[in-house]
Amino acid sequence: MTVSSRDSGILAALVTAVLGYSLMQTVVVPALGLLTRELGTTPTWSAWILSAFLLSSAVLTPLLGRMGDLYGRRKVMIGVLATNAVGMAGAALAQNVGQLITARVVQGAALAVVPLSMAILRESLPRERLPFAMGLVSGIVGAGAGAGLVVGGLLADHLSWRYLFVLGAVLALISLLMVARWVPASPRTTSGRLDLPGAALLGLSLVAVLLALTQGPSWGWTSAGVLGLFALGVLLAVVLIAVERVRRDPLIDVAELADRPMLATHAAALLFGAGSYFFYLALPLFAQQEPGTDGAGFGATITVAGLLMLPGMLAIIPAGMSVGRISALSSRWPLAGGFLLFVAGSALLALAHGAFWQHAVFYAVVGAGSGLVMGALPKLIADIVPLERTGTANGLNNIFRTVGSVVGSQLAAAVIASSSRGASVPDSAFTALFWLAAVVAVVGVAISPLAVRRPAPLSQEPAKTGV
Repeated sequence: MTVSSRDSGILAALVTAVLGYSLMQTVVVPALGLLTRELGTTPTWSAWILSAFLLSSAVLTPLLGRMGDLYGRRKVMIGVLATNAVGMAGAALAQNVGQLITARVVQGAALAVVPLSMAILRESLPRERLPFAMGLVSGIVGAGAGAGLVVGGLLADHLSWRYLFVLGAVLALISLLMVARWVPASPRTTSGRLDLPGAALLGLSLVAVLLALTQGPSWGWTSAGVLGLFALGVLLAVVLIAVERVRRDPLIDVAELADRPMLATHAAALLFGAGSYFFYLALPLFAQQEPGTDGAGFGATITVAGLLMLPGMLAIIPAGMSVGRISALSSRWPLAGGFLLFVAGSALLALAHGAFWQHAVFYAVVGAGSGLVMGALPKLIADIVPLERTGTANGLNNIFRTVGSVVGSQLAAAVIASSSRGASVPDSAFTALFWLAAVVAVVGVAISPLAVRRPAPLSQEPAKTGV
């Protein structure tokens, strides 16, 4: 199968854009302690450097995905990359934690490059190339998030935290030039108007729920503030559904969202986001911790802690690229198989994680499973929704994964905080997190068959007329 230079240029531009976003998801995680010290702030405020990015991503992504469907994906992609570059420059120049958090809010728009890329691929590439391309781009999302831990450690250890965002700004500008050069204008756009009331209700609902999740450990899960935010989030979601049911051009197609394969696909994304963040928090913490009386910890540098995750990151990309071939055999296997590998790697780590090689090898199994899951999700969505809603549907799927990420990070933080003895985290806490990841992935295996659109039975096909 020959690949045209046009198709290669489109794919290279989108891979670069998605890599820039995915690196910046996690590049600040290894440097949060350093940022707390150098900016003269508290751990609570420094945690908002990560949380503000996730909240902004969840709010802006569906709106930007819908704008791409309405006004052209290339045009919106260029705007998103330009905005991201501005946010990166602002973060690199920040003089206090408030300025840095504000810049991270601006950077949250970058998550929209993922659904926009999926929509561009679907409208620009030949059908036979689509599974490979979607799998590659999805793999880059996961591999880049893991690579961010390594890159963040290297820059924080050897240069300055400001270079984290200098790198992000450079990647955003390179991506912008590549998209402008190689990505064609959308051949068609959807008619309709931007659903600003729906976007506002969705954004406020997500902010309320995610704010409750991020503040739960510090305010108390049963505090009036946290319970009130959860209640407000649910109330706004109910109002959103009522409003969207009667709109002619809704941001969220309620019937589409209630469709069993679509609902299962979104649930799979949420579970995957939660399971992934158990490892993002647990593995670097274990590696950097000085060995305790129970042997938990390696006393490694930030850089070494990130490098231990490198095999898992590298496994994501080929696994994602293989989704097309596996789907040709059965559309059921990529998602279910990915979660099964996730279960296996998690269980192995829960049973044995006291040596460097166990972290590297067993997390590579998790990485392979992650690649299959991430490659399967956009393909399943492409099988469910019409072309003109590809950006919107993938945007919502990324929201579910973002919500799952916040849930996973807060659950991990709660397990660590409840088990810690002073500055040391006991081995039992890490074991519990790895088993939690396995349980989450088992649920993913169970719902995977529901995400596949079953073909219509032969009895429902139109009868063939003889001659």
